Amino acid sequence: MKKTVLLSLAVAMAGTVMAQDIKTKDVPANVKAELAKKYPNVAKVSWEKEKGNYEANWGGKSGEDTSVQFTPAGVFVEEMNAIAITALPATVAPYIKAHYKGAKIKEAGRVTDAAGNKMFEAEIKGKDLIFDSEGKFIKVD
Repeated sequence: MKKTVLLSLAVAMAGTVMAQDIKTKDVPANVKAELAKKYPNVAKVSWEKEKGNYEANWGGKSGEDTSVQFTPAGVFVEEMNAIAITALPATVAPYIKAHYKGAKIKEAGRVTDAAGNKMFEAEIKGKDLIFDSEGKFIKVD
């Protein structure tokens, strides 16, 4: 019984961390207004809710070449542009090999936060690893 309860709790918690697709009508008007103001030429946007924020995705074959996050109050958090895995700084792959044995980078992106700081993101095993502009590991996001 304990195992079943713990497994159920772990699955429920994992679901709250992962992004959830949402409909445009469920995105607050102020968030949609900020997106339109900051990115007036964007079309065909899909939305997700991730870590309490709203994420707009658009572009490319997957529809996620560019993504931006806003808080529920409509405050810009960050922009992420998909890049080729080979475009990551040279230090990223060795770091992942040393700290995440056998992990493969599934996706990569160039991130710019609200303060203008540039970073890189490498997705492995459902985690986003964040590196600074030089390729030095910062954190797991």
